[in-house]
Amino acid sequence: MEYYRIGRVVNTHGIRGHIKVIADTDFPESRFASGNKLYILKDDQVLAQVTVLDARQAKGTYILSFEEFDNINQVEGFKGSWLAIDSSSQEELEDDVYYHHQIIGLEVVTHQGLKLGKIKEILQLGSNDVWVVKRHENNKADALIPYIDDVVKEVDLEKGQVIISLMEGLIDDED
Repeated sequence: MEYYRIGRVVNTHGIRGHIKVIADTDFPESRFASGNKLYILKDDQVLAQVTVLDARQAKGTYILSFEEFDNINQVEGFKGSWLAIDSSSQEELEDDVYYHHQIIGLEVVTHQGLKLGKIKEILQLGSNDVWVVKRHENNKADALIPYIDDVVKEVDLEKGQVIISLMEGLIDDED
């Protein structure tokens, strides 16, 4: 089964088995809703399947409690782990909107057919995401591709590629 991370467990909260989570999802209110089934992962291993009892926001984090735990000693070992959902819990997205796991690994190709490399990471910046592309030539620095309409022309998940239009100065071939 595939799991998708939705939040990082950063600490416990109180003595009644609550955890403090930094959300890593665009849908925290629905992901952390009462009754939802989540998985706690550490090193890509499932530590527990849990059912959300309650969640609330607190100073940029979420405080969650689970039906299965009511004591700090039961959740202490979850610090540093991830909350995740399985693939059946992914929400349907609008057209031209993608999950990060769909984008990472795609081949980046220019309109002229030049293969630049593969997307290895996505940086979430204020105005737009930036895709980090590991260049095929080992001596070249990673390319930073802004996810904006002027640059990204087509995302083809079936072909496993992204077609871009190079703006002047976007890629330094002097590296």
